[in-house]
Amino acid sequence: MPGLLIVNPHAGGGELTDELVAEAKARGIAVHLFEHDDDPAEIARDADADVIGMAGGDGSLAAVAQVAIERDLPFVCIPFGTRNHFARDIGLDRDDPIAALDAFVDGEEKRIDVGRANGRLFLNNVSLGLYAQLVHRREAHRRRSEAFARLRAFAILAQHRAPIGITIDGKPVRARVVLVSNNGYDLDLFSVGERDRIDTGRLHLYVPRGLLRGTWLERDGERFEIDAARHRLQAAFDGDPEVLETPIEFTIDAGALRVLVPRGPRA
Repeated sequence: MPGLLIVNPHAGGGELTDELVAEAKARGIAVHLFEHDDDPAEIARDADADVIGMAGGDGSLAAVAQVAIERDLPFVCIPFGTRNHFARDIGLDRDDPIAALDAFVDGEEKRIDVGRANGRLFLNNVSLGLYAQLVHRREAHRRRSEAFARLRAFAILAQHRAPIGITIDGKPVRARVVLVSNNGYDLDLFSVGERDRIDTGRLHLYVPRGLLRGTWLERDGERFEIDAARHRLQAAFDGDPEVLETPIEFTIDAGALRVLVPRGPRA
C-alpha cells in the first residue's frame, strides 16, 4: 500500500528529522519535507497515495486530515511536535515518532470524530477568550516554557476579570475562557488532560468559573453556536492562533476520519 508522509522539519525542534525520513524510506514510504511556502493540504490532495500521513504538531495535522476525509483515505499521525495531544489520545507513544511509522506498514484502522468551527476542521479543541490570548502571545514568544505559560495563564485570569461578552446558543454567558472540544476531556484550569474516547459523536463545551471544576459550566451536544457583539474573537485551533468571525457554529462529524495506528498493545 503506497503511502505519503508529509514532514514538518521544524516541528518540535526538528532534531529527529533525518532519522524519521530515513526510517520512513526504509519502510517504503514516500516523504515530502514541508517547506515554508508549502500548502500541506495541496500536497496531500495531489498525492498519488493510498495512505496520507503528517509528521508535525497538533496544529499542522488538521489540514492533512481534512484532505484524507475528502479523499476517503486513511490518515496516519506521526507525533513530531511539542505537545502531541492528538497522538496521545489515539493511543500512540507521543515520544516515539519512529514507532508510529509502523501504522503505514501494518496499521489498524479506527474511525474517529472531528469537530468543525464554521466548517473548519479541528481534531482536539478550539479555545476562545483569555486562553486564546495566551496562545497568541505564545506565538510571539515561542521560547516560553510550559511551566511559565501556565503561570502566565494564571496571571492573565487574575488580572482580566471582564467577560468576553458572548452568547451560547442565544443565551448570554459571562465567560473569560470558553473551550469547545472534539469529545470530552479530563480538564483543569491550567492544562488539557486526556480523552478516553474520540468516537462518541459529541462536542463538549467548558466555561471555567473558578479553580474548582464543580463551578464550571459544562455541556455536551452535536452543535453549539457562539456569538459575540464585537463579531470577532481570538481563538486557538488545536493550539494555533486564529481570529474567527462570529457567530461561530460548532459541529461534529461522527466517525469521519479513518485513522491508522500501529498494531499492538497501545493500538
